[in-house]
Amino acid sequence: MEGRLQVYTGNGKGKTTAALGLAVRAACAGIRVYFGQFMKGSDYAELSLPSHFPGMITMEQFGTPRLLCKGEEPSAEDIRLAAAGLEKTMNAMLSGMYGLVVADELNVTVHMGLIDEKLAVEFVEKRPPEVELVITGRYAPPRLVETADLVTEMTEVKHYYAAEGLAARRGIEF
Repeated sequence: MEGRLQVYTGNGKGKTTAALGLAVRAACAGIRVYFGQFMKGSDYAELSLPSHFPGMITMEQFGTPRLLCKGEEPSAEDIRLAAAGLEKTMNAMLSGMYGLVVADELNVTVHMGLIDEKLAVEFVEKRPPEVELVITGRYAPPRLVETADLVTEMTEVKHYYAAEGLAARRGIEF
C-alpha cells in the first residue's frame, strides 16, 4: 500500500473522531496502527481501543491532565512531553511495524509552541512511502496543509456546547 499524508483541521468537532474511525477501519483490514495523542493526559474513552484490537492498535498519550488554553504559556513539562511524543511517534512511523500512524492534536501542539513548526515539517518529510500518516488538530500550519495529500477542515455550523451549555459527555466528546 502506498501511504499518504492526511490532515484533519478546523474549529468543528470531529477531527480526533475521524482519525479514530480510520484507525478502526485500518485495524479491521489487518493494518497495524500507532495512535499518539499530543497534549492529552486524561482518561479518554478511546484509550480502551487497543484492548478491543489486541496487537493491532497501539495508543500513547503525551500530555498532562491539565488543559492548556490559548494564550497560556506552556510549562517545561508540557514541552518535554510534546518532544518525547514527537520522538516516539517518529520511531513508530519509521519502525516498519505500522501502516497507519496518527499524530492526534499535533497541529495544536505546534500552534501552542510546544513543538517548533520546523520539527513538525521534518517529521512529516521523514514519512516512509508505505505509511499513511494522519495529523489532527485545529490551526494546521500552512506548510503541513501544502504538503498534505488530503486536507479536511471541520467547520462548526452549530454546537450544543454553546446552544445548550451541555458538558462534554464520556463516549461522545471524550
